[in-house]
Amino acid sequence: MTDIHDLTATRQAAAVRNRELSPVEIVDHYLGRIERVNHQVGAYVTVTGESAREQARKAERIVLEAADPAGLPPLLGVPVPVKDLNMVQGVPMTFGSAVFDDLTGFADDHVVTSLRDAGSIMIGKTNTPEFGLPCYTENAVAPPARTPWDLGRSAGGSSGGAAAAVASGLAPVAQGSDGGGSIRIPSSVCGLFGIKPTRGRVSQGPIIPDLFGLSANGPIARTVLDAATLLDVMSGSKPGDLFLAPPLPAGDTFAAYARREPGRLRIARTIEPVVPGAVVHPDCVAAYEEAGSLLAELGHEVVDFAPPYGPDLVPIFETLWSVMATMTPVDPLRADRLQPLTRWLRERGDAVTAHALLSAHAQLQGTLRVSLTAMAEYDAILHPTLALPPVPIGHFHDVDPAENFERQKRFTPFTSLYNISGQPAVSVPLHWTEDGLPIGVMLAGRLGGEGTLISLSAQLEAARPWIGRKPPIWTA
Repeated sequence: MTDIHDLTATRQAAAVRNRELSPVEIVDHYLGRIERVNHQVGAYVTVTGESAREQARKAERIVLEAADPAGLPPLLGVPVPVKDLNMVQGVPMTFGSAVFDDLTGFADDHVVTSLRDAGSIMIGKTNTPEFGLPCYTENAVAPPARTPWDLGRSAGGSSGGAAAAVASGLAPVAQGSDGGGSIRIPSSVCGLFGIKPTRGRVSQGPIIPDLFGLSANGPIARTVLDAATLLDVMSGSKPGDLFLAPPLPAGDTFAAYARREPGRLRIARTIEPVVPGAVVHPDCVAAYEEAGSLLAELGHEVVDFAPPYGPDLVPIFETLWSVMATMTPVDPLRADRLQPLTRWLRERGDAVTAHALLSAHAQLQGTLRVSLTAMAEYDAILHPTLALPPVPIGHFHDVDPAENFERQKRFTPFTSLYNISGQPAVSVPLHWTEDGLPIGVMLAGRLGGEGTLISLSAQLEAARPWIGRKPPIWTA
């Protein structure tokens, strides 16, 4: 028997348009699953049940009154939760921090407006670490976000709640954001497909500034087509955006790329970590080698690649990251509520001089120019997504801040490269360990090259389908 959460987001949207499923049925189904399962996986920090049901009733009326179902919004009636780093008007917002236990959203982020315009239903806010700074989701406002493949292990971060929701059948797709790997990390450890788009593809406004351009909103999904469809909805620039992504050809869509063959591509590959001391686990090596072999079997040219960047990138990123940690205003009377890692990062950021910050940003641009020149001859670059399989809850959180940060760097020695460069990158769930843990591989593309990555990922998905793999909690 097929349950509603077995259906992909695009299938749910089609069923709504064809009047096979009611938006009210869909929302009630997910709210029921959230009530039963969320306490086990820590996916949601806020559930907006009453509002979601009201949105569903409105969507149902729109469907019934529509003269031409083909003209309905693309995600009408489909639940899409929003990460609790993004503001939704009238909904509590914590930033993953006990500092903000009384904040209510006073505006919609542009990405939220885009999701609303597409007809999606905001069913709740997903769990995130404090200010989105760590690569795991363990905070003081909600239970830890856990991968449903092993409830003793982390769902990653900072979009850990979003990935836990999709992988547990508590949402068909989810909005996430990625400043150093925060979409790709949880996608890898939860067995999902996630896209960090090109810098400037999705507007960060109106509240969150672009600053260094490290962070990007993007989709987390079970299938490539679902992620591409959600990216179509989320994409778009707004007045005041500092960065603009190259536009798609007129009339084209990312969903269309998911339905077309990529052609024969030239793909570079490297498993050399940038972070000193990082060692790639054998399971992650196996995933990388299998992905390289599969790409070659599919007819692509796969060549080893010597990266033009090295460990000198790490302190640049650390400087920018610590300064970004200071950007969320904190009432001094509530500063004692901050977690140790956040306090440590903010202290480091406060100590950065204006000269050091500008120097780091200048070095970032120089590295970007060198890297993009070296990568120009390739259509995509293959890496492991992470250096380790999913780690136990507390692996990072239960040590002092300096060691915590070092462990995070050694866990994620590949992902931040493409936040620095602004290139699009995806995590593809092609491998599971003997113990049943998912291991993702990462593909990065040219600036503006999400379409190529989507076509290539859809080809990999067709060759090694992963949607049939479901964690035990799926049937709860």
